[in-house]
Amino acid sequence: MSETWESIYRSNQEMWGHEPTPSTLLIKDFFIEKGIKNILIPGFGYGRNAQVFIENGMNVTGIEISLTAIKKARKQFGFHSKIHHGSVLDMPFDTNEYDGIYCYSLIHLLDSEEREVFVQNCYNQLSKGGIMVFVVVSKNAVNYGSGKYVSKDRYEVHKGLKLYFYDTESIQAEFGPYGLFEFVEIEEDLTFYIVKCKK
Repeated sequence: MSETWESIYRSNQEMWGHEPTPSTLLIKDFFIEKGIKNILIPGFGYGRNAQVFIENGMNVTGIEISLTAIKKARKQFGFHSKIHHGSVLDMPFDTNEYDGIYCYSLIHLLDSEEREVFVQNCYNQLSKGGIMVFVVVSKNAVNYGSGKYVSKDRYEVHKGLKLYFYDTESIQAEFGPYGLFEFVEIEEDLTFYIVKCKK
């Protein structure tokens, strides 16, 4: 699994750029408004989305499966934050509780059982009243239905890259048991949903 992630990371790092995504900027403002200070970022990548939280006085801990990405985060941004090396499916990596969890464009890479485990693991690490936010790809994205069919609403859009595409029904089903209180569609390089849950 880690070889697949390294390959995906290496092929996409330049395309992603170094600026935080529009959804990340929205969630930064939302976390500031809610007074959230301690954040866990599963799928830390090379830090382009973490930087904006750190710059706004938040403590950030990451989880990242790609050693290449972790090294780039340290070099590119000079991160001193704790970044756990490993799969989000192996959470928890520490016993901390976080008042915010932010996961950008990761959960839809997992299969149904993995997604269930991952959301539960995130919820378990939320403090009471804490908020977790997932940015997930929408069925309204242009590449929905392209590539090789894997299972319902899941397609291998590139070799080794399988995406699960969400709609309102699947968001309610997967996040409803975990304090789902809001979701909204946003246009970036693809069409995503920003999904918010509160413990």
